[in-house]
Amino acid sequence: MTVPQTVTPDRKRRVEGALKRYSVMAYITGIFLLLLCLEMILKYLIFPPLDIDSPSWFTVVAIVHGWIYMAYCLTCLDLGVKARWEPAKWVTTILAGVIPVLSFILEKRRREEVAEAFGIS
Repeated sequence: MTVPQTVTPDRKRRVEGALKRYSVMAYITGIFLLLLCLEMILKYLIFPPLDIDSPSWFTVVAIVHGWIYMAYCLTCLDLGVKARWEPAKWVTTILAGVIPVLSFILEKRRREEVAEAFGIS
């Protein structure tokens, strides 16, 4: 990430808020993606051989993950606009929400990059 020449206190405050929202949504998205993976494993690999019907609440996990992922995408775009990311960084950050565990890893990397560039502790 390129370091901005001058960072106004107002811009730093806006980036810091966007970074906090992104971090929270990255973790929530990652947790729900792991739940969704667990649900798929149970639904398609474990339950059929045992002749068990999957619980009806399984569909709720997929729906909630979908809505949470959309909020995650918006927080990625919000942070990307405020931190002035290149489009490739936006795309990779957004895609991290659909690969299990990657949202946790990339969140840490993006948080460190933005905190260093904007002097956020």
